[in-house]
Amino acid sequence: MKKYIKLAFIILSCVSMKAQQIPASKQAKPTLILNATAHLGNGEVIENSVIGFKEGKLTIVADATTIRLDMSAYENVIDAKGKHVYPGFIAPNSTIGLVEIDAVKASDDEREIGGMTPNVRSLIAYNSESRIIETARLNGVLLAQITPRGGRITGTSSIVHFDAWTWEDAIIKENDGIHLNFPTTFKRSGWWAEPGTIESNKDYTKQVDEINSFFGKSRVYLAEPSSVKNLIYESMKGLFDGSQILYINANEEKQLIDAIRIGKENGVKRMVVIGGYQAVKVVDLLKANQIGVLIGRVHELPRLDQDDIDQPFKLAKSLTDLGILVGLENSGDMERMNVRNLPFQAGTTVAYGLTKEDALKTITLNTAKILGIDKQVGSLEVGKDATLFISFGDALDMRTNQISKAFIQGRDIVLESHQTELYKKYKEKYNQ
Repeated sequence: MKKYIKLAFIILSCVSMKAQQIPASKQAKPTLILNATAHLGNGEVIENSVIGFKEGKLTIVADATTIRLDMSAYENVIDAKGKHVYPGFIAPNSTIGLVEIDAVKASDDEREIGGMTPNVRSLIAYNSESRIIETARLNGVLLAQITPRGGRITGTSSIVHFDAWTWEDAIIKENDGIHLNFPTTFKRSGWWAEPGTIESNKDYTKQVDEINSFFGKSRVYLAEPSSVKNLIYESMKGLFDGSQILYINANEEKQLIDAIRIGKENGVKRMVVIGGYQAVKVVDLLKANQIGVLIGRVHELPRLDQDDIDQPFKLAKSLTDLGILVGLENSGDMERMNVRNLPFQAGTTVAYGLTKEDALKTITLNTAKILGIDKQVGSLEVGKDATLFISFGDALDMRTNQISKAFIQGRDIVLESHQTELYKKYKEKYNQ
């Protein structure tokens, strides 16, 4: 019986290994991509480009007709004529890698018990071997901000890339910010599709005062040395010295005003709004405090009955025209499997007013700037990480987003997943 048990474990291990892609080795050969249309992520397009990278960093990004190349310096040359090159897409405010199967409790590690838990670090719960990650890479999403859920202050996020053995290997920026779920001014009753009723949140003022008090106590504690260590207050230090960002999950006008007021009064150096459904109403406040907005899921119905049916689709255009730095985020129902649809949400904003290149910025350079990682990723510029991909067509269009090559820090990653294996399997069945 012991032999049979051992054999069963060996078989399961082999199946598991086959299902997971092995992270690529460090870039060894200097690589050159020629003749592609390069979308740099900063609004610029090079029709006939040359892109080179060595040791994981971009060394050339130029128009092929304007420079003289030493081809002997590049061992690996890719002819991408007729194709498109993009910087890797970034998924902010995501729980990918924190939950594998919602119905399996042991695979769900996205939240902790408690109302104020800024000391919770999502990074150490991140599963770099999640099979969902492989599906996101297939559509060009190569980086994400891993964010905890639950409570009023949910914890600390970190930014990772999608080709690593462990969470330590995946780090792009560790402990980049703390996330605050600001209370709403109203509550909606009803279950799922039921219409229900809307009523005011009678505890709103009390809840806001609790947040203000917590920030105030943290600031006072950090102002002077203490013989007794309070790990919760200690973890708030980065908000006051500017090393971390306060991410405010809020959609209503009053929420946004009150949240920003609390941040300013308590000396929080950097703030970002997540959601921002009514951000148009507080544009001057956002501008005055240099606050960017990570807009909530584009593929969503309006939140209020009186809103235009296309309100979520055109919000990115409205805020961009008003001078706000805009990125896209995808939190909500089934958010992990929907990470792969992030580029198509950006594509929807094109149908509602943004140019193709401005829409691209909402999931590349704009998001990188908002997260504070734009010196490393977010656009195809010399000196930045060679995190990019080659697509047969427009990567923001689900009909033509078909990736042939992808690189993370110069490493040539495998573009296979459980889904592509099933596709090949059943394609062969029908060919027979």
